[in-house]
Amino acid sequence: MTAAETTPEQSGTTVAVRPPRLPLSEYLRVGALLVASMAAAIGCAALLLSVTGSSPATVFRAMVTGSVGSRVALTATLNHAGPILLVALGALVATRSGLLNIGQEGQISIGALFGVAVGLAVQAPRGITLLLIGATAAAAGALWASLASVLRFTRGGSEVITTLLLNFVGFQVVSFAVNRPWLLQEDLPEGSILSASPQSNPLPPAGHLPTLAQGPGFRLNSGITVAVGLALVLAFLLARTRWGFELRTVGLNPRAARRSGVSPARVGSGALALSGALAGLAGGVLLSGTAFRVNDGFSNNYGWEGLLAALVAGSVTLAVIPSSLLFGALRAGSGVLAATGVSPTIVGAVQALVVIAVTLPLLYLNRRRLRALVQRTGVSRT
Repeated sequence: MTAAETTPEQSGTTVAVRPPRLPLSEYLRVGALLVASMAAAIGCAALLLSVTGSSPATVFRAMVTGSVGSRVALTATLNHAGPILLVALGALVATRSGLLNIGQEGQISIGALFGVAVGLAVQAPRGITLLLIGATAAAAGALWASLASVLRFTRGGSEVITTLLLNFVGFQVVSFAVNRPWLLQEDLPEGSILSASPQSNPLPPAGHLPTLAQGPGFRLNSGITVAVGLALVLAFLLARTRWGFELRTVGLNPRAARRSGVSPARVGSGALALSGALAGLAGGVLLSGTAFRVNDGFSNNYGWEGLLAALVAGSVTLAVIPSSLLFGALRAGSGVLAATGVSPTIVGAVQALVVIAVTLPLLYLNRRRLRALVQRTGVSRT
């Protein structure tokens, strides 16, 4: 019995903090449920498209072509997947501690806002500029999430409500900054008769992420490598370090954690700050990789999609990588689909059906693992 698997309470009871492995038959059952739910989702989507006058075959072909059908499509998928993966990692850290951070949209926007301010202000080589943008974006996201953490652990305010409401505050802060010439609104050439748009100046080339591949119509930035690298590091930290052990303990049984000398407030505050930092870094990657400037609506639902990717991944840390790739593919394919004239509402409905189809079997698996944990230990989460 290792420390990574159990923690002793003062009463002498041993509490497992890692759900046990299920029999192979359970995983086969989940696989069968996944196939069945995907088939049902595709059938429902086809029916919906037929009712609205669209050709299901044309729509599905467009989504596949737009996500993996060419170098341009595959590049778009990977560029979308990078920020989604970073957000998903942050959401996963928060949920492991028993908290729910749903303020990633605001944290992305605030991170990008401070990142672009630094990127426009400094004049340094690319490596230093990118490091400053990333560090500033992560710090801004962490501080923004920590506002909810302070309310949670000093006043008992629900982090679900506070992180959600802070999204709207963050949107207004960004809007204020990019609509004020004395802050971050773009500069117009002298003598221009045009009105300045609500956006910042573009980052200089030193603030652009390195290119992994480039060709006619596509440019793959290094954001996906940053995200995957952090996913591997985080998976190791969660599984093999004292911090990961404490995080799991607090998330599964705060009472047992407290009796073992682990402070839920300390661990939870750190987890929420790290969650915000990863979302802020996602804003920095999005800024330096593809957007290059900040405007109203900068986050563009990356936060919500990252949260869904974490939900789909469930309790398996590295599963967040293929989950984020799935959402990156859906985002890239949906962009092509919308260009064919299909209503954006229908596009969103098709996406939602796919998400539900993938999520339900994994939720079933997580529930079975948690039930096995409770049966083995006789200790509940409360």
